[in-house]
Amino acid sequence: MSQVEDFLTADEEREIVEAIRRAESQTSGEIRVHIEKSTSVAAFERATEVFHWLKMDNTKLQNGVLIYVAVDDHQFVICGDKGIDAVVPDDFWDCTRDAMQTQFKQGHFKQGLVDGITRAGEKLHQYFPWEHGDTNELSNEISKG
Repeated sequence: MSQVEDFLTADEEREIVEAIRRAESQTSGEIRVHIEKSTSVAAFERATEVFHWLKMDNTKLQNGVLIYVAVDDHQFVICGDKGIDAVVPDDFWDCTRDAMQTQFKQGHFKQGLVDGITRAGEKLHQYFPWEHGDTNELSNEISKG
């Protein structure tokens, strides 16, 4: 698989966007997925660049979560902003990564992303529940680079 467009079908992308919408309906947090072909820098470094580029570090409660995927590099990173990082258990992101990786290794890329989104949404709901007046600060669409 060498094209970002081949990583997920249009139906799978819609299911991922719907998973984001469902997760965000229970929280003030923001979840984004970014997919690109590859990166010339370390995946975590690139993910933090994308996090800033997508303005995920501008959320009111610093509770954005980015799932970054470099398709050809077979790498992905989950980045949480300061607000969510401060409250989740120390191993939360590692456990979420492991759950996603299990699906990815089986070729179930959509399900791996949905699992990561769902887990992040559950913690966001726990620590940053939706309150009257909360607005969707960022797009739910998958960004591509």
